[in-house]
Amino acid sequence: METSRAIDLLQALAQDTRLAVWRFLVRAGPEETPAGVIARHLGIAPPVLSFHLSCLARCGLVVSRRHGRHVMYAADLNVMKDLTDFLVEDCCLGFDAGAEPTIFVTES
Repeated sequence: METSRAIDLLQALAQDTRLAVWRFLVRAGPEETPAGVIARHLGIAPPVLSFHLSCLARCGLVVSRRHGRHVMYAADLNVMKDLTDFLVEDCCLGFDAGAEPTIFVTES
């Protein structure tokens, strides 16, 4: 995963309403959930929820599908797995606790 992609995903989740929506959809599992159910459960006005769902969908954290009059949403857990893999890919490579820390700078 590119660093810029990880930053986009983290930015999308770095807002309390979007994080609450994401966590709700994760708890729902693979079941698609209508936007109205999400709005009622979380106490979010439908236009506000729509704004946040489109932000999460734009970066790929949620997927949507029209089902009749309703738009159904589900968390894309593969995207989150890619993000968490990226975040821990250098975990436990080992370092000398007495040595000066190495600072890694990446180009974005």
